[in-house]
Amino acid sequence: MTAVRLDGKALAEQIQREVAAEAGAFRARTGVTPCLAAVLIGDDPASEVYVRNKRRDCERARLASQLHRYATISEAELLTLVTRLNADPGVHGILVQLPLPSGIHTQRVLEAVDPRKDVDAFHPENVGRIVQGQPRFLPCTPYGVLELLKRNEVALAGAHAVVIGRSDIVGKPLANMLVQRGVDATVTVCHSRTRNLAEITRQADVLIAAIGQARFVTGVMVRPGAVVIDVGINRTEDGLVGDVDYEGVSAVASMITPVPGGVGPLTRAMLLKNTLSAAEMLVGEEPGARSQEPGVRS
Repeated sequence: MTAVRLDGKALAEQIQREVAAEAGAFRARTGVTPCLAAVLIGDDPASEVYVRNKRRDCERARLASQLHRYATISEAELLTLVTRLNADPGVHGILVQLPLPSGIHTQRVLEAVDPRKDVDAFHPENVGRIVQGQPRFLPCTPYGVLELLKRNEVALAGAHAVVIGRSDIVGKPLANMLVQRGVDATVTVCHSRTRNLAEITRQADVLIAAIGQARFVTGVMVRPGAVVIDVGINRTEDGLVGDVDYEGVSAVASMITPVPGGVGPLTRAMLLKNTLSAAEMLVGEEPGARSQEPGVRS
């Protein structure tokens, strides 16, 4: 068996075109251009690349963007900036790029963002809405994973989905999204204290790796015919690799995402969709004005 390669880059470009069309129609109706404001502090290379790509994506999707970049900033100054962006009617989405420098309380900053502009869905109010099945926004990486599975017609209702990793950014929200009504997967979350990990992963119809350990998931950990989603991005001497041993697992799985070119581009694409949704909400349009409303039921 040779697994089908799930091309996240191509799908992200398709979603970007969809957002561009919807943003154009929104602007024609309202006179408003959806705007994403990104805040970048320090000189982390990965963050710089990510923010640069986001700005390019916004241009292609006909969205406006702002970049607030600082070499250093105090927590008080950062909170003042967030407050100003919250109050700016021309800004619809706010993204504070993580990680923040030491000395700045990350959770305090994330909680300062207006939940209606929290397009990363990190605010506790938005996290709670996801758990209740009433999302305002979905976090971008898990949202991208669901969209990839849906558009490749992977049957999730009744399927056993195993998520390796329990981070607040990917593992926990993704597990919550997979178990909601309308998706209806049976979900197991594994982590560093999980016993007999390989025994559990071999039960998965859909296996999602999000732990940040290069090539951790090997072929012997995968049930033949399973769908494998690799969320990890690890820098090694061989370049960027995922949490999955791509070559070994490709011989066992039915579908698999590559790294790079899998989930990564979709994370940015879903950020565009969230920004458009935020603009619609803030301007006062009904959610159904667009062809697809963000939510676990999509």
